[in-house]
Amino acid sequence: DWSSDVCSSDLAALGAIYDVEEMEPDKKGSGRRGGSGKSRPRVAAWLGDIRKYFEQDIVAVIQQDAIEKKDWKELLFEPEALAQITPSVEMVGTLLAMKDMIPDRAKDAAREIVRAVVEEIKKRMQGALERAVRGALDRSRHQPIPSLPNIDWRRTIGKNLKNYEKSRKTIIPERFFFFARQHRRKEWSVIVAMDQSGSMASSVVYGGVMGSILASLPALETHVIAFDTEVVDLTPRLVDPVDLLFGIQLGGGTDINRAVGYCQELITTPQRTLFILLTDLYEGGNQDQLIRRMEDLARGGVRAMVLLALDDSGAPSFDVELAK
Repeated sequence: DWSSDVCSSDLAALGAIYDVEEMEPDKKGSGRRGGSGKSRPRVAAWLGDIRKYFEQDIVAVIQQDAIEKKDWKELLFEPEALAQITPSVEMVGTLLAMKDMIPDRAKDAAREIVRAVVEEIKKRMQGALERAVRGALDRSRHQPIPSLPNIDWRRTIGKNLKNYEKSRKTIIPERFFFFARQHRRKEWSVIVAMDQSGSMASSVVYGGVMGSILASLPALETHVIAFDTEVVDLTPRLVDPVDLLFGIQLGGGTDINRAVGYCQELITTPQRTLFILLTDLYEGGNQDQLIRRMEDLARGGVRAMVLLALDDSGAPSFDVELAK
């Protein structure tokens, strides 16, 4: 129904970004004519309009297009505009890519957007991930080595009461029982190496949150590395995933080989190490040496894997030949 006020407002909001001509009645009321072109609206008011007329997932797409197609950096530079932005993984990627350009007055608002997305991802993933890790550890864990700290005294005494010797006034146990589910600390080492190139923005957001969740599990020793042509160890920032993400600098070249070499130095027990390389495999460094390093990791017992994408679309662009 093109005569409705809502439709007209819809077109006005969309037209600011997509050059949609707003349809208006002609003077005789017998038809429609194209609008006369629109000036750039106030960003805060425009944000209010699109949030009023469109669903949240559509709003996120429109906001992203406003930045990429129309270069509306005001969305990122004014606290009032940032406060109205609908958080999304894509928006976080844009904020991280432009974080050095965001003025001080808007940085707190930018961090709140990042924190909202981080909390949403954690809400969806943390419980399932923790259960999966603990289940895998329990399945791979052998019966604990018999030792006094691990002994289950109540069960051991109860099961051996039949062996009580009156003359000695003591129990001669046939079998000792130990706490099989007692978690030992740092049973596995997990190393997550994340490609910081611009095309990996969404993947880096997910990778950073995943790293912080893994780091919260006492049984794992977790390292998170970000790289382009340089390597940045973000492990000290794992306590706060928002702080971790703001330590990432999206864009620049790519030297995967150098990053893998750095990670090799972190490995102390190869058979108990999981190495996750998050990249599109477009290598700007020494490709042959990279392949040799990955072969060395596999031969040494490291469980290594390459994840080409961790975003919602699941449709990565990557170097097919190097992946083979």
